[in-house]
Amino acid sequence: MTREEKSQVIEELTAQLANNTIIYLADISGLNAGSTSDLRRACFKANIKLAVVKNTLLEKAMEASDKDFGNLPSTLKGNTSIMYSEVGNAPAKVIQNFRKKSSMPLLKGAFIEEAIYIGDENLDALVNIKSKEEVIGDIIGLLQSPAKNVISALKSSGGKLAGIMKTLSEKEG
Repeated sequence: MTREEKSQVIEELTAQLANNTIIYLADISGLNAGSTSDLRRACFKANIKLAVVKNTLLEKAMEASDKDFGNLPSTLKGNTSIMYSEVGNAPAKVIQNFRKKSSMPLLKGAFIEEAIYIGDENLDALVNIKSKEEVIGDIIGLLQSPAKNVISALKSSGGKLAGIMKTLSEKEG
């Protein structure tokens, strides 16, 4: 690879890092060609971009990026694949489902909305991260709950309330 090609790859990686807030690094070196194709298909179905990258080029792209990747560059040893997603837990779910059949891929680390996770032991925690839409849904449900309780209480005691109001108005008069 020429110096010009390397600098172009670094520029492309830097742009990808800037445009994505959810980035996973994984090791897929133990997968054969068929399993790798299956993983690529699973990623495509989950709207995840998967690419194999050179560690030195990715490290330079991380350095050139405006984002703080913390200790994530320290995971760039051996085979590295990068996964970009719009949903925080989607790559973790793909990795977890894929590992039901195989011991690979291994999670090296993840960068999710400024948070950094390093090591395969974080896979279960990453699977359980809720997406933005799920969190918004939970909040809306929580906000609606008290209003629904008040409305149902008013409806169920509507007759009682009217009676109380009538009694109070008669006492005043």
